[in-house]
Amino acid sequence: MSLGRSITTVGGFTLLSRILGFVRDIVLSAVLGSGPVADAFIVAFKLPNLFRRLFAEGAFSAAFVPLFARELQGHGRDAALAFARQAHACLLLILIPFAALLVLAMPVVISLLAPGLSDDRATFDLAVQFSRITFPYLIFISLASLYGGVLNSIDRFAEVAVTPVLLNIALIGAVLGLTPFLPNSGYAASIGVALAGLLQWLWLLLSCRRDGVGMKLVRPRYTERVAHLVKLATPVAIGGGAQQISVMLDVIWASLLPTGSISALYYADRIAQLPLGVVGIAIGTALLPLLARQLRAGQAEAAMANQNRAIEFGLLFSLPSALALWLLAEPMIRVLFEHGRFGPADTMRASGALAAFALGLPPFVLVKALTPGFFAREDTRTPLHIAIACIVANVAMNAAFIYGTSLAQVGIALASSLSGWLNAALLAAVLLRRHQWVPDKRLVSRFIRALIATAGMGVVLCGVLIALERPLSHPDLEGVAALVGLCVAGALAYAGLAIALGVLRLADLRFLRRPPSGATPPPAGPA
Repeated sequence: MSLGRSITTVGGFTLLSRILGFVRDIVLSAVLGSGPVADAFIVAFKLPNLFRRLFAEGAFSAAFVPLFARELQGHGRDAALAFARQAHACLLLILIPFAALLVLAMPVVISLLAPGLSDDRATFDLAVQFSRITFPYLIFISLASLYGGVLNSIDRFAEVAVTPVLLNIALIGAVLGLTPFLPNSGYAASIGVALAGLLQWLWLLLSCRRDGVGMKLVRPRYTERVAHLVKLATPVAIGGGAQQISVMLDVIWASLLPTGSISALYYADRIAQLPLGVVGIAIGTALLPLLARQLRAGQAEAAMANQNRAIEFGLLFSLPSALALWLLAEPMIRVLFEHGRFGPADTMRASGALAAFALGLPPFVLVKALTPGFFAREDTRTPLHIAIACIVANVAMNAAFIYGTSLAQVGIALASSLSGWLNAALLAAVLLRRHQWVPDKRLVSRFIRALIATAGMGVVLCGVLIALERPLSHPDLEGVAALVGLCVAGALAYAGLAIALGVLRLADLRFLRRPPSGATPPPAGPA
């Protein structure tokens, strides 16, 4: 499967999931609001997701996918599948006792991850109870991530990409269906998270079986390949990924601010995650197995060409997305979330955070395109060292913004964005120094032209924003229509300028529609 086709497959389903995610967040904001119950649930929701990204999407996937691809390329599907089943058994051996231990020690965990909640005993107790309900999600989604790594490695991207849709459906159904029968809506949402994990696990388990790579329980054995997997995964687990560690640090800092700050950051981050999820995650998911296979086959030039195209694709979408979110932060938050218990004051808190998060979109997408260059070469230590440096910088900036300015939750979002720029810059510098990535002329040329197209789009958005100021000030159907019109105008302006400047070409679109053609990347072509 071509890189472009893989990215669009993952990105398309991710876009569907993000749209449903907006519906989910609109339901949550209307039912939970941004008070103590919402703060407690968001902490409980983020907790298993943090460990999921450490165990599964971060450490485990970064190590597992290249090794599985190497077994697949060198020894065939049967050997690769035997390795995957051993990894599955070992993962279960770690996850079950770990999850049981943290459920028992949940008050201590919440005290460490959200220390500010300790001052409000009722909110703290709710966070502990909600977290005990949501935490089994970690087991299911970590296993699902392993299955996803297997399916992605054999170019079955669609089944994996559709999985997050189940989370959104389960959460929406649980909040709307169970809230009347429980003490508050936080319990319903927490049950929805646990059910979502079960559904996602079953979906990918059946998908693996259907595609001839079924997972079976085997006796765990610490083989040489499993030991190598642990060796590669450990540095990533320690680092945790700068972005995901920063997310939980944001919760810690926000818990020290007035009530509603955690919720404001959550809703702002949800909108900011749309372009990151559609573009960044799609690039990282499609690029890693492809680079691993090409490097294993000795196709270093092809791997570098694909990495340049992935970076180009990421910048093409992240640059206009960042500017649009920065300009439209306030009307977007108002129209989408200012309903029910979510009021104007909540809009102002969340919109400031969204504008700051928007500044970090390009580097976060770049990180998704650059890190496969390390992981595909089985180098997990260098991203670890860079991640630690960025985490330290993030902590220092948070402390400076919170205690040295009046930015509050906006400072937390800004620190996250700035640490993202540092992360991307350091990753790029190391790859350049090693000559493992060299930007080609096409990438440099199209980057400059994408910047010009983005600036032109910004001028158009400012004009339309002024014209639609009145309807955008009301969170009703008229406001929704105005917001949609504003987004369409911006998208058309950017697309038109991008085509006129040669950033987007019909040849590129035809390439994305081409059937799979093996591991050879598209030619770089003229700039």
